[in-house]
Amino acid sequence: MTQQLTTPTSTPPGGPSNPWPGLAVCTVATAIAMGVHQLLPMASPLLLAIVLGVLVANLRPLGPRFAPGLTVASRPLLRIGVALLGLQLVFGDILGLGPGVIALIVAVVALGIAGTVWIGARLGLSPAQRLLIACGTSICGAAAVAAVDGVIDADDEDVATAIGTVVVFGTMLLGLIPLGVALLNLSPEQGGVWAGASIHEVAQTVAAGGLIGSGALAVAVVVKLGRVLMLAPVMTVISLRRRRGAAPGKRPPLVPLFIVGFLACVALRSAGVVGEPVLAVAGQVQVALLSAAMFALGTGVRVSALRAVGPRPFVLGAAGTVWITGLGLAGAVLVA
Repeated sequence: MTQQLTTPTSTPPGGPSNPWPGLAVCTVATAIAMGVHQLLPMASPLLLAIVLGVLVANLRPLGPRFAPGLTVASRPLLRIGVALLGLQLVFGDILGLGPGVIALIVAVVALGIAGTVWIGARLGLSPAQRLLIACGTSICGAAAVAAVDGVIDADDEDVATAIGTVVVFGTMLLGLIPLGVALLNLSPEQGGVWAGASIHEVAQTVAAGGLIGSGALAVAVVVKLGRVLMLAPVMTVISLRRRRGAAPGKRPPLVPLFIVGFLACVALRSAGVVGEPVLAVAGQVQVALLSAAMFALGTGVRVSALRAVGPRPFVLGAAGTVWITGLGLAGAVLVA
């Protein structure tokens, strides 16, 4: 049986309360992750940050004085980062896709989550882990995993595994879907819908849309952002389900506060009151906050615990990716 160690993000009772040492380490890790991303755009800064955290936890664990800052990064900063994701969305662009494509987006997210969760149950994975992977593959990759963690407070090992899984398989789709578009002789619009409905991360979708062609890029991005918008109703449903099973007095809020912030950011962007320079800065801040949160979560991961999980999360990630890709292709052929 694997011995479970105390995670660095757990502040011991009566322990230190100064967050700055932990936040300083998170800042350095975030700068490294984002710097490597600038040199290698294909490398997700969120994945790089969580890998750095895992390396630190297993090679040179951080002491208790870093715990308060790591807790701040992995909880409130994570939620702020997810809320800022809403600044990427404009309601009008998504409504302009038409009822057929909007219905496809809803179906892909709903059926994608349901199917992946069902497969995860057959594989014997924990409810938290299969929900993390299902939402990561069906909505928006690592950001969706972070959002689910913000609602259900999953184990750090489950979060790290889910992020690694969705980033790996989303990156594979980046090359496979443009190849599939060419082999199946799909139109640029169909290719854009397929990419936007299937690929896990927004950045991966942008890259794939560019590979398919200029006619596909705009369609792919808007369809993908439509899936990102589904983050709000999905997180609300998850929160409601948790409330139903929680004891009185310990129930989570009806709608998580960071989801309210997410919707407020969508509304601000849709109203056109946020200028492009602010959006550019906010986009970098959002990535930095989520990267800091991923590093903090990574510091709570033990390789021995990951080994104990085995290959089942990656099998689920592969199966969920195939399921989502099939749904996206069928929908693209039918509605585009």
